[in-house]
Amino acid sequence: MENVRFSIIENDLKRNSESGIDNEVFYERSISSESNSDTIFSDEAHEILIWQQQHQVLWDSTEIEQTLGQLNNATAVAQMVKTGTFTDLIPASNDAQLALLYCSIYGCVENIIYLLDHCGSDPNCCDPRGRSPLHFATARGNSHIAKVLLDRGADPNRWDAKKEVTPLHCATSAKSVECILLLLKRKAHINIGLEKRSALHFAIDRNAIECVETLLKYGADPNTPQVYTETPLHTACALGFTKCVELLLNHGADVRSQFGEGKLTALHLAAENDYADCVRLLLEHNAEVDCRNASHQTPLHLACLSQSIETVELLIKHGANVNAVYRDGRTALHAAIVKQSRCLDCCTALLKAGANVNKADNYGYTPLHIAALNEFSNCVYAFIEHGADITARTDGNVSALSFIVRRTPEIIPKLMSKFDESIKVNDHEIGDVDCEIKLDFRWLVPPGTLERGETELLLSLIECGQKRLLMHPLCETFLFLKWRRIRKFFLMSLLYHAIYVILFTMYIVGVYVHHCEKDVECRAPGYIPTVGYFVIILNLLLLGKELFQMAHGLQGYAKYWENWLQWSIIFGVLLCVTPEILIVGELQKVPVWQHHVAAVVVLLVWVELMMLVGRFPIFGVYVQMFTKVAVNFGKFLLAYICLLIAFGLSFSVLFNDYKAFTNITWSLLKSITMMSGELEFEDIFYGDVEVQYPVTAHFIFLSFVLLVTVILTNLMVGLAVSDIQGLQVSASLDRLVRQAELVSRLESLFFSRLLRGAPTRLLKLCKRSALLRTSRNKLLFVIRPNDPRDNQLPEDIKLNIYKLVAERRDRNMSIRRRKFETNYSMFQRSLQRQTSTQRKEKTPMRNNATDYSKTTTRPEHEQLLRPRSATNVPNTLMGETDLATKLKNNVNGISDVRSEIQMLKTQVGELSEKLDKFTDTCGKKLNFAVEELCRIKMVMDQKSAMRSERTFKV
Repeated sequence: MENVRFSIIENDLKRNSESGIDNEVFYERSISSESNSDTIFSDEAHEILIWQQQHQVLWDSTEIEQTLGQLNNATAVAQMVKTGTFTDLIPASNDAQLALLYCSIYGCVENIIYLLDHCGSDPNCCDPRGRSPLHFATARGNSHIAKVLLDRGADPNRWDAKKEVTPLHCATSAKSVECILLLLKRKAHINIGLEKRSALHFAIDRNAIECVETLLKYGADPNTPQVYTETPLHTACALGFTKCVELLLNHGADVRSQFGEGKLTALHLAAENDYADCVRLLLEHNAEVDCRNASHQTPLHLACLSQSIETVELLIKHGANVNAVYRDGRTALHAAIVKQSRCLDCCTALLKAGANVNKADNYGYTPLHIAALNEFSNCVYAFIEHGADITARTDGNVSALSFIVRRTPEIIPKLMSKFDESIKVNDHEIGDVDCEIKLDFRWLVPPGTLERGETELLLSLIECGQKRLLMHPLCETFLFLKWRRIRKFFLMSLLYHAIYVILFTMYIVGVYVHHCEKDVECRAPGYIPTVGYFVIILNLLLLGKELFQMAHGLQGYAKYWENWLQWSIIFGVLLCVTPEILIVGELQKVPVWQHHVAAVVVLLVWVELMMLVGRFPIFGVYVQMFTKVAVNFGKFLLAYICLLIAFGLSFSVLFNDYKAFTNITWSLLKSITMMSGELEFEDIFYGDVEVQYPVTAHFIFLSFVLLVTVILTNLMVGLAVSDIQGLQVSASLDRLVRQAELVSRLESLFFSRLLRGAPTRLLKLCKRSALLRTSRNKLLFVIRPNDPRDNQLPEDIKLNIYKLVAERRDRNMSIRRRKFETNYSMFQRSLQRQTSTQRKEKTPMRNNATDYSKTTTRPEHEQLLRPRSATNVPNTLMGETDLATKLKNNVNGISDVRSEIQMLKTQVGELSEKLDKFTDTCGKKLNFAVEELCRIKMVMDQKSAMRSERTFKV
């Protein structure tokens, strides 16, 4: 599937695999797989286009000559026609008819008159393909020859051999209005061939507007008498001839008529071929905007498949249903995701018109699935911006987020930015006590998940390998609040299991430990039957719970090994609780095999309780350490089992008189036990039994001590320490993952389809207790991180939120600072150019006006920082005659600026040198100074916030 670039390929694969259709053949026929072509044509539109291309020239001259050349004596007759000598021609013979055909082709009017009048040629003679001289004359638009032939009895309604064309068809094909008028005056049937292709069809094929006007004027019917046949309007719309469409519509063409097996209307043909002008004309003449073809497609679907943004917008403007579905339940949004070039424009237009972005097809694919599958990242982000549910799943249980991660990973950072944007601060500074931070959880709970729970997105992140996103403060806060809401149900489950374990333990101790030994008849005490009945009842309840979870989702149920442990416990308890023991006062004998089963089951029951306790966030990391070290130790033991077997066999040979090594199986068990340090050196070598093989025995025993007890044991300890350190590093993330899985599993039970028959009030009560919201507006959470009275969240979560807000503010300030530096450098270069220009202008001013020398030699900053007035007009725009006015304005400007400079020096201090050289050419000089002051205040506020943060940490 990696190389597939079509829109709904996986659906077609599934459907074709079931029906046995060859996929390659199907893709060639499927509309959704035609996205590689520049334009998408239906079969009917393709037929119209092929006909128009094949009949651009009605008959080729070479073909005509070849056809006539097959007749007898054709070469001699052709030579007679070329020379104009017909003395050897026999009147009324076949040669005379052939000569007339050649003359009509070559356009010899005099020869035609001679042949008709003196040689007895038949004006209705024809070639082997049934074409008469009148056919050839009108096909070339020769009205003179046509008139001569008609005057001498030529049939204006004669068909060719295939009954495809008459002389009127030929005239319209040649765009000859004169021939058309001539034939109509001689009683040519204007609607001849209407059931297939009339002369009006041929005129439209050539886009012969004058011919179309003439035919319509003289009564040509723009509609066909038979249903599902090609009308002239279909032809005009398929070829995009706007003027022809307008003429046909003005003369009563039926916009509702359908064509071919596809049942396409003219609007379908115009929409799928991107002829917006034709679409506009059809809609103005009351064409049905949501008409359906045989595939239940509307014109909007076809316009989206052809990526015609103008047509899409036009159809939407006239009220097209953007959520209408066609084959396989696809909508216009599904159809629009075909080619990346114009896909985004079509999708944007549909989304603005209210298209349902979460509508899934019959296979569960939403437009977001298709966009991600085709790697259209722009469309993916546009769908997400308009509320697409990234947790939506196909029928194969594949989420849209999974496609996004694998096909468009560049979207993931944008998801992070969405998380950041969901945390907002009010107008107060982040260090103030009144500072409020609002967390909007609506992005974590998409609209489509209203009936699937609130943790669907978090679970999808874990499945797709993006569990690091759970450490975002928004997700962490959401999980904490969810756990606080749903933990009551978990505590109830834990209490149930605890009672179950305690009662079963009482039964095991009372029956198998104290009263019923091996193969001995016993009488259980009075409380044992009562406990046994309670154990059976609780075991049946546990069985029902497991069956419910299995029916809720077998695939997800089977992947958790704890569920298999539960089934082992259920069947083990049923084997241990003997019905005979439940009869009070009677002697019973407990089989040996039940003791074995009881020993195993009681161990499994307490292990299950330990795993259940480990689901608590505060205990989870310790239980996870145990399970991970246990699994790795199993792998470790499996890797070195050969070494242990080797020593076990050696000890069996060397210490055969020692009881622990007499059996090979027990020898292996003893070797594993000796790994813990239980070597028993003195008992083996200095006991009652003498060592039979002293040297070899000492050497093998020493090898075991070094290789197994020292090296292997220390290696195992180091491995365990390494695992624990790794878990401690990722403990926070692992805790969030376990918490999300537990919350999701408990929450999903309330939305199971198996509870549809449950009491509505009880189900609503449970959902209300487990969910954070009952509507989309109740997913806002407000905290005051600097207020010691606000204890809604733990301190570590509040600190993470506080850090995120502070870092975001610093980042925004850095961006503003870089933008300011860029603008300042641009202004500085502009000032330098202006200063150099003014210096060049000062030299002639000193020579012409010495009285104003002091004024002209003022510091540059006093000239550049004067207020916005007439003095800001560049000197280059002033003529030499305005010198006195210019100097006066400079003096006035300098006097006004002095007070400004003094004020700026006292307020800005270190920025005075920059302000002395700065001027705003756009009239915003003073606003810049105010902005600099604001920036200084923001820096001071930031330092204050940092001090507050350090105080907060302390």
